[in-house]
Amino acid sequence: MDIEEQPTPPAFVKPRKSRHGVIIAGCVALSLGIVAGGTGIAWATLDHAATLSSQSQPISGNTPTTQSPRFQPASRTTAGVAATKAQKVGVVTVLSTIDYDSSEQAAGTGTILTSSGYILTNNHVIEGATSITVTVESTNKTYTATVVGEDVTDDVAVLKLTNASGLTTASYDSSYTAAVGDAVTAIGNAGGTGDLVSATGSVTATEQAITVQGDSTDETESLSNLIETSADVVAGDSGGPLLNAQGRVIGMDTAATSGTRETAGYAIPISEALTIAKQIESGKVGGNVTIGYPAFLGVELSRESTAAVVSGVIAGTPAATAGLAAGDTITSVDGTAIDSEAALSPLIAAHMAGDSVTITWTDSTGAANSATVVLQSGPAA
Repeated sequence: MDIEEQPTPPAFVKPRKSRHGVIIAGCVALSLGIVAGGTGIAWATLDHAATLSSQSQPISGNTPTTQSPRFQPASRTTAGVAATKAQKVGVVTVLSTIDYDSSEQAAGTGTILTSSGYILTNNHVIEGATSITVTVESTNKTYTATVVGEDVTDDVAVLKLTNASGLTTASYDSSYTAAVGDAVTAIGNAGGTGDLVSATGSVTATEQAITVQGDSTDETESLSNLIETSADVVAGDSGGPLLNAQGRVIGMDTAATSGTRETAGYAIPISEALTIAKQIESGKVGGNVTIGYPAFLGVELSRESTAAVVSGVIAGTPAATAGLAAGDTITSVDGTAIDSEAALSPLIAAHMAGDSVTITWTDSTGAANSATVVLQSGPAA
């Protein structure tokens, strides 16, 4: 091939790590980001996005090729074709509004767990969501959804549709053991168009692990025991089903490589995803599973300062009720000193929505202030 046609080495997708109680500028993850009516690719970071941009820089980290892990571009042409009527059964598309900003959305895919409206998807599809709508593709009916619980580490989440009943569930095969050479089909909301696409391929490896590192911190996240396939998985497919030759769900598409002519898709084995989903549905906290929404204060913090400097306050949140404003510096929570923006999130994360906390801060004039607030439910973890 010509030199200019040579692809860069492969790079891997990762889920984002959640932050609690505050919003910090960054970028979203695997699901396709849609901003102000356009589309953009979201690069992996360890924080949530204020904006999405196809010009974001790839992250660096430890992958099998030691190259920069990054998202597969959402704008890349997929080799998929329109999903058939049978392939749409039990599949949903997911659209999340992020951090109270109606102009910032993330699109993904999911499958129907129960006829009453429990939905399985990737955690990163709904991370940071403050409102979620889900469309059942076989009926084209749209519902609002809430987060039942999530496993951030393993990138699994369960949603519940409001006022749903009589839904046709996905056909799961939790006893299936994938083997190299097995024919597979990935179904998903490729490109975030809202129309399901199918992409065929085969299993190229099993029990795969990928590890990546965010560009804003030294933290890493890993996924293991993944099914690797040659199916053309792209942004927006996240949370969608990986089907075997019999049309049954054997995995949940979660990650992909980019930068090569040969795409590699990665799926969580459905047996593992369903085990986590069952724990979430039971409401049992433990392991990596959390239930519901995290506690939320409602401030946006600036990264331009080493202190916990407020760059904005979200209307209707505890921070707004307390009288916090842009330019203020939060100095303590319940008497524990805050000396950086990174120190605030863990203190809020240790609480539940409904807990009372005392916040102290210095305003822009240098005056000290204090208020006790009741934390509310915030963006999905």
